[in-house]
Order: sequence, then structure tokens, then C-alpha cells
Amino acid sequence: MPVKKRLKKGAGVEDLIKIIKKLRSPSGCPWDREQTREKMGYYLIEEAHEAKEAIDGGSPEQIREELGDLLFQLLTVIEISEERGEFTLSEVIEQARDKMVRRHPHVFGKRAVSDADEVVANWVQIKREEKKDGSEGDSIVSGIPKSIPSLHRAYLITQRAARVGFDWEDKEGVLKKLKEEVKELESAVSEGNKEKIVQEMGDLLFSIVNLGRFLEVDPESAVTKAVDRFISRFRYIEQRLKEREKDPSQSTLEEMDQLWEEAKKAGI
Repeated sequence: MPVKKRLKKGAGVEDLIKIIKKLRSPSGCPWDREQTREKMGYYLIEEAHEAKEAIDGGSPEQIREELGDLLFQLLTVIEISEERGEFTLSEVIEQARDKMVRRHPHVFGKRAVSDADEVVANWVQIKREEKKDGSEGDSIVSGIPKSIPSLHRAYLITQRAARVGFDWEDKEGVLKKLKEEVKELESAVSEGNKEKIVQEMGDLLFSIVNLGRFLEVDPESAVTKAVDRFISRFRYIEQRLKEREKDPSQSTLEEMDQLWEEAKKAGI
């Protein structure tokens, strides 16, 4: 039985970089050699989501594993960039270090702050000052990637706009707007205008995101939990029907609704 080689205790990033270099070398792995930054971008997103899921699950072992996978992808992207003669890991670290020091003048400088909200306001102002060309990047709502989940992107954008005063006064205002959007969607549906339905559906979801922000509820997490509950309850329906030697296609909606309510009462 082969013995698994263990790295020495406290092995650092250098060991992982050596492995990546070996994998991408002529004597390494054909699959790893074929990887590009563009391809790795998709893996980064996947691993980031897996890390987030592990964090939500709360298992230290799983979190550690997924963070390791994410770190591996990040270092691989840096290695590819170094191979192309563009930048090195040291340059990435130096730039991140300088940015963090620059954006925390209340820690590394003499600026005083009273609370976390003022820290965020300073961060936003410093970031805007870094954009000196007057381009789109200077906007308060720029810099949020389109590739992140849409609900979370909407949450971040409305959060940024709120920091400069563009916001509802209270949740009652958001609730009123939400009801208006429901009526506008109903009107679009009655008209049968597909383009308008899509627009009004988007406005309704955007209003829900705003409400979630006021209630301090992350809409992305809320939807994820709702989906998980749906899956668990539907599996309950499938299992109960299987006990009756049936499947959903052989059942009535009334029967499945009854089982759904059973699942809810059981805390599923």
C-alpha cells in the first residue's frame, strides 16, 4: 500500500506553488498545462461558491478544505500570469498590502473614525479618489462584477447608493413600493406584453432586494434557504409516495399538497 507523503508541519505557500509549477511543467500533467486564465476564471467562481457553502455549513474541516481548493485556483492564475511575464505573486501581495494600508488611514495613519459606518464611508471616498480619469470606474455603483449572483449584485448596488443618501427613509416606503410593483406586474401579465412582464418582474425582485436590505436579510441567502427547503419537502413527498408504491407523476396535486403540509408540520 503506497504511503501518502505528508508535507512538513507548517508548510507554506511556497510548497503549493512548487506543486503548481510541477503540474504545469513539460513533465507534469497534460490537463494542468492546457489551463488558461480564462478557463481558470470559471473554476474560481465554482470554488468560491463551494467555499461559501462550506462556511454556511460551519464545519471547520470542510471550510479548510474548500479554502485550500480556492487558494490553489488563485495561485494557479498567478502562476499563469507569471509565465506570461505579466506579474508575480510578490507583486500581487505588494499591491494588496499597499491598498489595505492606504484604505485604512484610521489604523495606519492619523485619521480618526467614530464607528464602522464612518470606516465604510472613508473607504468609498478613498476608492473614488483612486479613480482619477473620470471614467465609469469613478461611479459609486461601479466595480461590482456582473458575474456574481444577480440578487447579491442588486443588494450591493443598492447598499452603495444608500451610503450617499439615495435610499428610502424606512421599510414602510419599500413595502409600499413593493405593492406598487406587484400591481404593475399584474397589469403587464393581463396585457400579455412579454417584454413588459420581464421588466416588471425585474423591478419587483429589485424591490424585494431593497426590503431585504432594510430588514438585514441577505436575499441570496434567503432564496438559497428557500430552495433547500423546497428540495427537502419535495423529497419527503417522493418518499411518502414511494411508500404507497407511487411517484409524483401518478399522484394528484391534492395528494402532493397534503404531503407538503405534512413536511412543513414536521419541521422539514
